Amino acid sequence: MPSWVWVLIAIAVVAVLAVAVWRALARRRTGRLQQQFGSEYDRTVGKADSRRDAEAELQAREERRRQLEIRPLSQTARDRYLQNWRGVQAQFVDDPRGAVASADSLIQSVMAERGYPVEDFDQRAADISVDHPQVVENYRQGHRLAQASTNGGDSTEDLRKAMRQYRALFDELVDPETEQPMASEQRSNGDVAARDRNQTARRRVR
Repeated sequence: MPSWVWVLIAIAVVAVLAVAVWRALARRRTGRLQQQFGSEYDRTVGKADSRRDAEAELQAREERRRQLEIRPLSQTARDRYLQNWRGVQAQFVDDPRGAVASADSLIQSVMAERGYPVEDFDQRAADISVDHPQVVENYRQGHRLAQASTNGGDSTEDLRKAMRQYRALFDELVDPETEQPMASEQRSNGDVAARDRNQTARRRVR
């Protein structure tokens, strides 16, 4: 068989292997993002032109989140915000629209103290979606209802819904039990812990 035929066969094999590897990596990326973002993954895919574009957006969110120095609240700050929220709830009885506006402002204050940028709502939601994907849609819905209130669509029931939606995110932002690292950080921390265990075991053997 001529040598050039073998060259073509080799090129074809390499191409097939490259496609197989690319597909495997794509499936792995998809699985990781689905696990990280949950229903937010489906929402983003539904709004994007393609799955690839959606996954690129989610990966960009993760990369931006890595650049942020997100920190937990101190116990003093946590107690202060919980007390402020109780005040907002009490305000709702006499001033539902004002209470919703106060709830929105309070959430922004919590986010700012924890290290999230708060200048733009869409960016706030995108940043929050990385750490709190289960409740970010609650935040969006609460914001939409609050915006409708400022435009005259201020039924008490809608305002009550907005408060409930805001509360879902507020609880996660102030609750230390929800302080879970990103999936990539979890893997990194797991790798570090495994190395520490291995080093400890080696020292014991010596």
